[in-house]
Amino acid sequence: MEDKSLKEILIVGGGSAGWMAAALFAHLFQGLYKIRVVESDEIGTIGVGEATIPAIKRYNEILNLDEAQFMKVTQGSFKLGIQFNDWSTIGSSYIHGFGTIGQDLEWLRCHQYWLKMRQKGAVSDLANYSINTAAALKNKFMVARPDMPDSPISEIAHAFHFDAGLYAKFLRTHAERRGVTRTEGKVIDVALRASDGFIDSVTLENGETIKADMFIDCSGFRGLLIEQAMKTGYEDWTQWLPCDRAIAVPCARSDNFTPYTKATAHGAGWQWRIPLQHRTGNGHVYSSQYMDESEAEQILLSNLDGDQIAEPNRIRFVTGKRNQTWNKNCLAVGLSAGFLEPLESTSLFLIQSALIRFVRLFPDRNFDEATIAEFNRQTDFEYERTRDFVILHYKATQRDDTPFWRYCRDMDVPATLQRKIDLFRSNGRIFREDDELFAEVSWIQVLLGQDIIPRNYDPLADIKSDVQVAQYLDNIEAVIAKCVDVMPTHADFVAKFCQAQS
Repeated sequence: MEDKSLKEILIVGGGSAGWMAAALFAHLFQGLYKIRVVESDEIGTIGVGEATIPAIKRYNEILNLDEAQFMKVTQGSFKLGIQFNDWSTIGSSYIHGFGTIGQDLEWLRCHQYWLKMRQKGAVSDLANYSINTAAALKNKFMVARPDMPDSPISEIAHAFHFDAGLYAKFLRTHAERRGVTRTEGKVIDVALRASDGFIDSVTLENGETIKADMFIDCSGFRGLLIEQAMKTGYEDWTQWLPCDRAIAVPCARSDNFTPYTKATAHGAGWQWRIPLQHRTGNGHVYSSQYMDESEAEQILLSNLDGDQIAEPNRIRFVTGKRNQTWNKNCLAVGLSAGFLEPLESTSLFLIQSALIRFVRLFPDRNFDEATIAEFNRQTDFEYERTRDFVILHYKATQRDDTPFWRYCRDMDVPATLQRKIDLFRSNGRIFREDDELFAEVSWIQVLLGQDIIPRNYDPLADIKSDVQVAQYLDNIEAVIAKCVDVMPTHADFVAKFCQAQS
């Protein structure tokens, strides 16, 4: 019987996507396949400081990475959530925190009882009922304590901020120690087989031709393999997410060393702030249809909280995804697969998720069509539901001060998102569909944070009297406040746990 197993996997492009792929494959495949990365030092990566969501810990755990060492090497800090300022109205602010809101009471989630008492004017800010958001607002941090199951401290959920360039270097070292080969060079040609359109080989600038069975396209927005060579096509989502430009610039670290990312809305987009140990990452994501580059840059530079330490990096993008992220023997990963602006820090998750999905549906040289179709079906669902969550931030606004915000407020949104909004408006209900990325607690915080207030609460909340509900909520708030009081500051925790070498 002919051996149909893959022999060689070629990863075209480095950066976060390329080295995340190489490190994961090297660890899981244990030498079964030859893995090679082709990248050029002359081609820059987007890497502008990275914010993540808690799912990144799963990737690190698979690789058995030591968290403290990983944080030291990447100049990392911790992240409890994202603070959104000026999104619903100018002056509004809320935090989308990771983790839980309070604790369920019998059949219902905590926010249903909060909605009930809110109608009576008898509750405080929703942030006070979650350990993540309450701690973030006081710049406090500690990792969860699973050995304290009856305490909110056991429910702390965290992610990271880190330098994306340093992360790629860290993973490169990890991968090369496990047998991955790196080749320096630019790909100048991609040869397709005449018989079936599969990729046969790539040719480098120095004339070398490299053949492989499977090609991983990590070439960034260019989509060197998946698009330039294979003409796979791209689904444009600009009608829902009109931002198409970003300007990024680092500044000196400030004293405000927050355990959260900050996303501040401006006239035609928003500004990110990502605190690292050695600097603060900043960027302005905006729509070129509603704002020119000079104004966008001026807004960004005038809102830094430290001295500018590099020239701005200007980025153009089109929000959307490839029609197929796996086409024949080519898998697109990272920016070559699609792009969702970094509002909810999903970029590295989508890389990680694609790689793990690929491993679960790993092919042989038959490249079974049903396997590829299932991969693309799951990927489409993930991208579309993540897209909906990002669109929600723009749609759920009362801002009327610029044409950009009026467009976002009035635009039609995908039916999958509108259905969620309509259901929540009625009685505060939200349901996670299949294995979509964002769970109910995330939707609840953004919907309420941006003033989509349900007309009523779940009728079953009336099983408990007002007195019982008030006691329940007061207890949650008081216990969380006590826990936050004894937590160290974010700066102190980082200094003790993972201080980077200067």
